[in-house]
Amino acid sequence: MLRYTLTHQPTLSALASLGHGSKVLVADGNYPFATAMRPGAALVHLNFRPGLLDVDEVLTTLLDAVPVEAATVMEAPADTVVAAHEGYRRILGPDVPLGALDRFTFYDAVRAPETGLVIATGDQRSHANLLLEIGFQRASER
Repeated sequence: MLRYTLTHQPTLSALASLGHGSKVLVADGNYPFATAMRPGAALVHLNFRPGLLDVDEVLTTLLDAVPVEAATVMEAPADTVVAAHEGYRRILGPDVPLGALDRFTFYDAVRAPETGLVIATGDQRSHANLLLEIGFQRASER
């Protein structure tokens, strides 16, 4: 029996093929999956309907399954506060740096060879995309 909350088999399978330094995109419902992801990356659809699931729910569940050492968001226009980004900072905690990239640089980062999994959510918030970098688990943490 699994000891963590993630039970979605396609996501578990994709995560099992990744390692330290691999990247996972948890994308909002507006992300252009057909044109802005690495060919060959696993695509898992968790966008059952608008608003379900959202990135926060997926992030919280992923953090129970894999260590995350860094995260990146897509920048919003200047002088725009993105509530989703504030929520990610809270969920990730103070030990995980949260960077930001402009839209097209973010797309390029998702197309990079390190991106092995893209999770499509139903999140309707603007600029809610989150690119996670998988960390490593020390033997003492197992």
